[in-house]
Amino acid sequence: MGLIRHLLRSRRQRLAWGVFLAALAVAVYGFVIEPGRLVARDYTLAVRGLPAACDGLRIDVVSDTHTGSPRNGIDHLDRWVRELAASDAPLVLMAGDYVILSVLAGSYVPPDTIAQHLKPLTARKPVYAVLGNHDWWKNGSAVARAFSAAGVRMVDNRALPVDVAGCRFWLAGLGDLMEGRPDVGGVFAGIPAGAAVVALTHEPALWPKLPAAAALTIAGHTHGGQINPFGMFSPRRFRADSHALRGAYSEGGRTLFVTPGIGTSILPMRLGVPPEISRLTLRAVAAPTGRPAPLHP
Repeated sequence: MGLIRHLLRSRRQRLAWGVFLAALAVAVYGFVIEPGRLVARDYTLAVRGLPAACDGLRIDVVSDTHTGSPRNGIDHLDRWVRELAASDAPLVLMAGDYVILSVLAGSYVPPDTIAQHLKPLTARKPVYAVLGNHDWWKNGSAVARAFSAAGVRMVDNRALPVDVAGCRFWLAGLGDLMEGRPDVGGVFAGIPAGAAVVALTHEPALWPKLPAAAALTIAGHTHGGQINPFGMFSPRRFRADSHALRGAYSEGGRTLFVTPGIGTSILPMRLGVPPEISRLTLRAVAAPTGRPAPLHP
């Protein structure tokens, strides 16, 4: 009996140590390694009404950069700026939340400093951006001024034609749903009937409120769930009009794309959702219809 008790106790101890070491490894990876990674993922999106001249247009998308969060300082900012500047995509869209408001062990970086480091990118290609809720909570006007001075074209509640690589479409920039007071009616009133429209906003929950003219909507905000080990929280479990986490969703001939972002918020951890540059290729074909379905690779 004594031997059996000893063996059981030893087995329980080994199991306890194994669980502890596994949890420690996951924590180190999530807090130290993954937030410092940077991946570029390719997505192909069908866009209803896109002119034939726009077929194959490449657009790079980033969001929720939150410069100053742990493992995501100026060096990381310079890294993704270099990646975007070197990319063959002729256009960059940024979907908000460039500063940090609250993240454990983070260090606030002023928008003027962030903007200065964007200049190598804006010198190479057009960059359009909207603000996110963190930008507004800190000082949205200051972020917009700094970015504009660095050559970023701020499009909150503005619509304007974009001519790039022989392609022409209308970009509809919408203010953040939480803080930016999106003027959906005013923005779309200035777009010619029948024009191809790409909408850019921070909060994907705005998507159901947009008119059918918005064939493609690009958003961020969710961080892809930020902590999603082994894909446990698959986008297939969520409706796109309420809790779209990441990737592409199609419904009624319209498409929503949610980029998982680069930085962190509140908890400085990413697990199963590495910082991402989303590389979109647009196809001038009818968008699929039916229930929302994620199309990410």
